[in-house]
Amino acid sequence: MSQLPADARAVVIGGGVAGCSVAYHLARLGWTDVILVERHDLTEGTTWHSAGFVGQLRSTVTQTRMIMYSAGLYPELRELTGLDPGWHGVGGLRLATTPERMEELLRQAGAAETYGLDLEVLDPRGTHDRLPLLEVGDVRGSLWLPGDGWLDPARLGHALAEGARALGVRIFTGVEVTGIDVHDGRVTAVRLRGEDGEDGEDGEHVVRTETVVIAAGAAAGAVGRMAGADIPIVPIKHQYVVTPASGVPAETPTVRDPDNIVYFREEDGGILVGGYIRSPQVWDTDRPLSEPRTLFTPDMPKFRESWDSAVRRVPSLKPVGAGDDPAAFRKVVHGPEAFTPDGEFLLGETAVAGLWVAAGFCVHGLAAAGGVGKVMAEWIVEGAPEYDVFGMDVRRFGSHARSARWARARALDSYSTYYDIVYPGEERTAARPLRRSPAWVRHEALGATFGEKAGWERVNWYPPAPDAGTAHSAQSAQAAQAAQAVRPRGWAGRVWSPAIREECLATRDAAGLFDQTSFAKLEISGSVADLERLAGNALDRPVGAGISTGLSTRAPARVYPVVYTQLLNERGGIEADVTVTRLAEDRFRLVTGTAFGVHDAALLRRHGLAVADVTSAYACYCLWGPRAYEILALLTDDDLTFGYLRAAEISVGYVPVLAQRVTFVGEFGWELYCPSEYGLTLWDSLMEAGLPHGMRPAGYRALDSLRLEKGYRVWGLDVTPETTPLEAGLGFAVRPERRAALPSPRMALRCLVLDDERDVCQGGEPVRLDGRPVSRVTSGGFGHRVGRSIAYAYLPVEVEPGERVEVGVNGRRVGATIIREPLYDPEGARVRAEPWAAADR
Repeated sequence: MSQLPADARAVVIGGGVAGCSVAYHLARLGWTDVILVERHDLTEGTTWHSAGFVGQLRSTVTQTRMIMYSAGLYPELRELTGLDPGWHGVGGLRLATTPERMEELLRQAGAAETYGLDLEVLDPRGTHDRLPLLEVGDVRGSLWLPGDGWLDPARLGHALAEGARALGVRIFTGVEVTGIDVHDGRVTAVRLRGEDGEDGEDGEHVVRTETVVIAAGAAAGAVGRMAGADIPIVPIKHQYVVTPASGVPAETPTVRDPDNIVYFREEDGGILVGGYIRSPQVWDTDRPLSEPRTLFTPDMPKFRESWDSAVRRVPSLKPVGAGDDPAAFRKVVHGPEAFTPDGEFLLGETAVAGLWVAAGFCVHGLAAAGGVGKVMAEWIVEGAPEYDVFGMDVRRFGSHARSARWARARALDSYSTYYDIVYPGEERTAARPLRRSPAWVRHEALGATFGEKAGWERVNWYPPAPDAGTAHSAQSAQAAQAAQAVRPRGWAGRVWSPAIREECLATRDAAGLFDQTSFAKLEISGSVADLERLAGNALDRPVGAGISTGLSTRAPARVYPVVYTQLLNERGGIEADVTVTRLAEDRFRLVTGTAFGVHDAALLRRHGLAVADVTSAYACYCLWGPRAYEILALLTDDDLTFGYLRAAEISVGYVPVLAQRVTFVGEFGWELYCPSEYGLTLWDSLMEAGLPHGMRPAGYRALDSLRLEKGYRVWGLDVTPETTPLEAGLGFAVRPERRAALPSPRMALRCLVLDDERDVCQGGEPVRLDGRPVSRVTSGGFGHRVGRSIAYAYLPVEVEPGERVEVGVNGRRVGATIIREPLYDPEGARVRAEPWAAADR
């Protein structure tokens, strides 16, 4: 303890692979005044008992890139430290025993092509030839990934630690964190106590610092609470066994058999067998990891399904026994693993400034440990990581994640379904419903199919229109037949309804009413100059008086400018895609996506702006379509002609509303915001007025189809922190001086129309140009107004509209043409129409 400094540039808490990797990478970026503290010896928390699998192919490009980076880091560590990180590059097999799993493998193979991963799709004979000890009678195929393998977790942790030491990091073991000091919402110090109890009262030592990284694994939540930060970590018991040595070759590949929830690899001439049980158990304790090398009593009945699957797959395991006797195994490892509500890592800065987290590795984190250190260090030192890590950002969760019961229910669901096939659009049901719009009771009464995002219940679609009378029945039958004729093949058609088409066409022909209360809404106070430093577009636009056109009895008192813009990082990457309404000289309302409010608020605060999250204070209903003016005019005496990208305060019936003339579907209309207590009344009023005019309530699946036809981008898919507005085709939303400072684009987001309209992309599909893989689909779907299958992908800037590409869909290569966008209403006439002319479009 006496060696601990009084000050440090950063303090890393946790001596597992995560903490050691973060410390190592901070030092690589020049932060050498870093200390790492661990209450036990290095790797003795959750790292030491990891099974060590390294599978490079993951569900997102960022995860895959992080693991690929990690694999390249190990030779560097060996050269720098002289320590072998325990890498066994034996390759890996991923098996499929059902048609559905084989479809998944083919999709994964297509994704791997875009990542640059080396792989091969094997038939059963090829699978057996690769690993003869496998029983392949029920195997339909497999993926062979020669870059996969496994690591010795403790050796990797020590190699990373030694690498950090070599670069100047000081590491202290036997040191417990007793407190984290916070002043004005920012970390100021860490309080420590060592085993010797030498320093200060009760042996406590204070290290002043403005940067703390919690990398404490299953104990990360408990450490975060010391600073008042909510880190939704759920320790779950996970089990594997190692059989006695039986001459299994050291070069045996790793194997994953997800249909049978089992994985295995060689260890010391035996086989390590693990699995994800269907009835996982939370480790309930107030002091997780207080003892080193924590293990639980073996629970062989819970492990029975995984063991039986392993014996069927590897018949040579039968002599070991039925798996119900722990003594039959060389070791049984039943230890805690840090899981999260959605099974993804928790990385980034918490709500407490300067307090960072790198935890929640969910069993598969060892493979990405090097990449975790890289992105965390870049984030802390440079302000943003190279990769788009929003899917792992701790700020993806809202205040509901403070509930331990919510986090537990979601984490248990995530664990128990870890190896299940997750189809695009498939919804989880755990811990629902939670957040509900004021109109939710009406949606439920209508029989809506709900999805969930950031805890919000959102309508995916309503039931198809019922038959009513003979003539209408014939029309309904024709409509249903037309909808079924374009039902997508394969995965895209699994979670689908003909109602999506009906809602799209009703919005085109009359009007659609969309409940978008879940939109995140932020009230910003500060100077327009401060906000413009972050925004790409010009925001200094005057708030003007309303102008009467004679079409109503009362003009709005004020008209507010609405600006579409992106919030940009220092590299010009898009950190957020938003609309900003200027309500006063120094007051703005920013509207962003449902899941992005916490992220965007933190970004704004880091730039000196005062931000209040008012999402729950306002309902939002979007009335869009050529008859929107007729419908809304029935309910208000106020002038509705204040124009596109303008907002005004009006009354709708008895309800005070801020009406914003913007659209995300490419039709005339408004976003209508009202205080939440009026929300149910406003919805009922709009439904009563709109239904006689052909209006239909519509859901998010229709919204996504409509926005694709107009080329409207979605943050996290089409635009990310790795893409600039010029690359994304959003240069029009950037003011000239900011545009001039952006790097020249090498890639450009292009619209693709697939040759066969029933081949529909979901995102991630490989795109080939002249036979070479060059990109992947960012988002895709079917456009019901234009009758085309649409996809977007980044392609080299020199690739022009009219050129041909191939897209991998449903295991086949499908032709597609690059089309000048938008496909629907390219002149924007419907969006910008005058109210009295909208219905004539």
